[in-house]
Amino acid sequence: MTEAAGESTERRVRVVLVDDHRMFRTGVQAEIGQTETTGVEVVGEAADVDQAVTVITATRPEVVLLDVHLPGGGGVEVLRRCVSLMSAADRPVRFLALSVSDAAEDVIGVIRGGARGYVTKTITGTDLVNSIFRVQDGDAVFSPRLAGFVLDAFASTDAPPVDEDLDRLTQREREVLRLIARGYAYKEIAKQLFISVKTVESHVSAVLRKLQLSNRHELTRWATARRLV
Repeated sequence: MTEAAGESTERRVRVVLVDDHRMFRTGVQAEIGQTETTGVEVVGEAADVDQAVTVITATRPEVVLLDVHLPGGGGVEVLRRCVSLMSAADRPVRFLALSVSDAAEDVIGVIRGGARGYVTKTITGTDLVNSIFRVQDGDAVFSPRLAGFVLDAFASTDAPPVDEDLDRLTQREREVLRLIARGYAYKEIAKQLFISVKTVESHVSAVLRKLQLSNRHELTRWATARRLV
């Protein structure tokens, strides 16, 4: 962490954890929430968009660790509903995306929404604490290869900001799409996303219908063409 074990740090940052997996939130809390050592005080948790907006509004943390894929509209929806908190002159709430996804559209989506950075869940506890403090200070923080997505997106003046076909899909449907395109079996996807095989099948059917595709092979080609794999 930022200080040696057993030593205290004078800096403090109040953080809200937003992730729909309770075990992951528990792990992050255990890793970074030793306030006397790390300076991070976890003041709230949320598992979906509505909970997130309620907890963030009530606690007014300095930094929110925000998962991209959430029930109720995803991280982008949380950002949209917290615009006034982000722009507050006296005590702005800043957002750092923390996600398993390293897909360009996810990174660009939350940055356009107002997040100050994006790191993946492979980050170490020490680096996560450092990233939280940097975001509190107003810095932009990215996992190394993700910064390129953002630079490319904002440097390009002729690239469309939204893929209309992709925008028809929910966040969960995008997750299933990406895993199908990577060759995962339905059982593997169910285990990865903590949902049933029947739910995976329903999501795949919805994706095929919305994209007007016939089978998973066409779906894989579609995803590969958009660099979602």
